[in-house]
Amino acid sequence: MPRRIPARAAVLAAAVAVLCAAGSSARAEENGDKISDGVVKLGYLIDQASTYADETGIGSITAARMALEDFGGKVLGKPVELVFADHQNKPDNASALARQWFDSDKVDAILDVTASSAALAVEAVAKEKNKIISIAGGLATTITNESCTPASFHTSMDTYSLSHAVAGAAVKQGMDSWYFLTVDYTFGYDLANEAMRVVKASGGTVIGEVRHPLNTSDFSSYLLQAQASKAKAVAFANAGLDMVNAVKQAVEFGLPQGGQNVVTLLNQIVDVDAMGLQTAQGLLLSEGFYWDLNDDTRAFSKRYFERVKKMPDTVQMGVYTGTLHYLQAVQAAGTDATEPVAEKMHSLPVHDVFAPNGHIRPDGLLEKDMYLFQVKSPGESKYPWDYYKLLATVRGSQAFQPMSENKCPYAKK
Repeated sequence: MPRRIPARAAVLAAAVAVLCAAGSSARAEENGDKISDGVVKLGYLIDQASTYADETGIGSITAARMALEDFGGKVLGKPVELVFADHQNKPDNASALARQWFDSDKVDAILDVTASSAALAVEAVAKEKNKIISIAGGLATTITNESCTPASFHTSMDTYSLSHAVAGAAVKQGMDSWYFLTVDYTFGYDLANEAMRVVKASGGTVIGEVRHPLNTSDFSSYLLQAQASKAKAVAFANAGLDMVNAVKQAVEFGLPQGGQNVVTLLNQIVDVDAMGLQTAQGLLLSEGFYWDLNDDTRAFSKRYFERVKKMPDTVQMGVYTGTLHYLQAVQAAGTDATEPVAEKMHSLPVHDVFAPNGHIRPDGLLEKDMYLFQVKSPGESKYPWDYYKLLATVRGSQAFQPMSENKCPYAKK
């Protein structure tokens, strides 16, 4: 039989254990060991097999890994672990995974969530758990407005910057009547509503709008309505495979041949590659990154291409910057605790290949330059992935929503 320990002795033993633990903790702090659990664990909830897999997927995973490598592989002498999961673009899945990661799996921060509806759901969980979240693959302006938190960040582009760049330029080219095909969730609403506002402010008119479900394969009924509207611009407020399929079918239906202009409000280089230049030529688009801008972008993109066999897009580069900036903030704070790291993320400048002169605004948004491009024709393209003509550089202070209009309750304006 096991030997019984008197109650008084048990209490004394427990007290000694507490004192030893406190002493160990104090020694750890004296030694500068302020990393919880001895490892910095970072989570990424992305689309690996559905509508947004090309724009995120393995490309976002690669970008996160490259950021860790470029940082040096460790932070404050401790290992960094990256974990990834496919949430299937379902907000319920995303929030459940986030809770499990925070509650059971000791994830310190989530540094991307694909799709705005899922991103908003995880942002709410992060707020409840007092954790840092950085988003690149969800683009709704709502993320840094009504839904913002003191520890949430947005590092790629958003529906405001996209709509203002493309819609404003299109109206100037004479596209003054618009019909919208909008994906039926938060991202689509924000994108379409912002674009409508720009069209009207620029002197154009909005004739109508039709909404389609996420993951639509057949756009024929929607395109027939757009065709019947006789609008000069048929705008797609969607993204990924939805947008690619919609553009291909619009060309098949003869919308451009009939004098209507196809406008893509979110179109990235991997989407242009999927369409092919014969289909995509002439499209206006806005991105925050292009691999062929300068020597630095070309050098980074060559490294990336060796792994993925595609060039990086703005969302994937936003994952790179979000990861790198988080690690720099942990290093500067001397801990992975939420409040000091979030403070450093707000105060440290952002300087890397994606955002050479960026900074984090009070609402958590990365303010950096955006670019207006036009897709080249097959005859204009001289080498692989030579897809864009640069029309304009839009400074960050002009590209994004003014702080005076921002609705983030935590941001000091």
